[in-house]
Amino acid sequence: MDQVQQLRPHVLIFPFPAQGHVNSMLKLAELLCLAGINITFLVSNNIHNRLLRHTNVVSRFSKYPGFHLDHYPDAYDESKVHIAQEIMDLCTALQSVVKPFLKELLSKDPAHGTRKDRPPFSCIIVDGFLSLALDVAEEIGLPLICFRTISAGAFWTYFCIPRLVEAGELPFPGDEMNLPIENVKGMEGFLRRCDLPSFLRVGDLTNPDFNLLLKEALQTPRAKGLILNTFEDLEGCILSHFRTHCRNLYTIGPLHAHLRARLQLQEANSNNSNSNSLWEEDKSCIKWLDNQPPKSVLYVSFGSIAIITRETLLEFWHGIVNSGVRFLWVIRPNSVNVGLGDDVLDSTKSKSKSTPEMELEEATKERGCMVGWAPQEDVLAHPAIGGFLTHSGWNSTLESIAEGVPMICWPCFADQQPNSRFVGEIWKIGLDMKDTCDRVIVEKMVRDLMVERKDEFLHRADEMAKLARKSIEEGGSSFCNLVRLIDDIVKG
Repeated sequence: MDQVQQLRPHVLIFPFPAQGHVNSMLKLAELLCLAGINITFLVSNNIHNRLLRHTNVVSRFSKYPGFHLDHYPDAYDESKVHIAQEIMDLCTALQSVVKPFLKELLSKDPAHGTRKDRPPFSCIIVDGFLSLALDVAEEIGLPLICFRTISAGAFWTYFCIPRLVEAGELPFPGDEMNLPIENVKGMEGFLRRCDLPSFLRVGDLTNPDFNLLLKEALQTPRAKGLILNTFEDLEGCILSHFRTHCRNLYTIGPLHAHLRARLQLQEANSNNSNSNSLWEEDKSCIKWLDNQPPKSVLYVSFGSIAIITRETLLEFWHGIVNSGVRFLWVIRPNSVNVGLGDDVLDSTKSKSKSTPEMELEEATKERGCMVGWAPQEDVLAHPAIGGFLTHSGWNSTLESIAEGVPMICWPCFADQQPNSRFVGEIWKIGLDMKDTCDRVIVEKMVRDLMVERKDEFLHRADEMAKLARKSIEEGGSSFCNLVRLIDDIVKG
């Protein structure tokens, strides 16, 4: 490492070991690399191996001599994390494995150095779901900035838990989920019980998962700053409330579009291929999309974690096929919970198929394409895509917003419930279908989005996409906040 690079800041970036978290924080890492900052990106051994196997991370980052991809011992098999409880189990396992590893990594010399070929660490950027790093950073006197990879709206609901408990709105008895929630500032008038993150649907305040979530949320103000993957025109109302607790707030999203724009500025011939997928992408679907009319295809994907039942899959399948629209559907390997010996769609493979089953299969062949995993950013940017049936994960939501693609939201857990409410009720760029899965409803919503109200939704989505692009242009809010973040890291 040359003398100039030795003098540059060295940041440890530490994401939660899951697809959405690693993806967005790798994008942040590359944005900082473009600014000449040295980065050590720390992931579990499992995530490290999957990145090497399925992405071009090594070749892509080879042009940044100050970037290093490091890993720590596996605390849990992240590939088996599919439900809320398993996410909480992973958090607990990380406490016992990662905290001592971090202490050793950050204390190898008095200046918090790591190896002789790298300068000392000057800052940590940690996933806000890993407050264990706050303790270590404070102990050795190293500045730490939190990065919350979820929406500001979803995180704000977590932050308001004490207020909800004090007002008697948590926990809530019974199953009446449409009652209003009045004590989340900025969301009065539209937030309902069913729109709270799934982790808050508990009947007992002693629930360990509930308390872990509360603890993690309330640690954030201890950090030097808070990074959010959002932009002011999208969540400004919520951000104004955050600033009363976290004054040093950096809103720098949409990160994927921000990175793409910076790469285009610095590398005129860049192909911007920067997938961070933990699964192998089937890019044949892009060729299929090339042969479809503009805005005619519904993209269907429920993300990298959720598991659905075969019955649920069939309800979606019937509804989508019956709608008559073209579709590109991602069915992730092992994402459908089926009986032993069953095929995911074995009703279409039996030797004695009924007429409805044959019609489903024929309709899928005529106007559908199914893949195990897709290059989602490229798919959403494709001119053939006219809508997105999504689980409402924040990366998926932002990627859809940035490309002007309207959404049908079917949230599964965590931050996805409030995200879907914002899409349907506040931003009005899609439809919220939470807590239901019926083929008749699916068919109606697909037709509403893609046919009956297509122009209305496309217009609203296009207006929001323009605001997203404006935020990352020179002088835009996200552009300026990234400059401020880089300056603060350099100044220490």
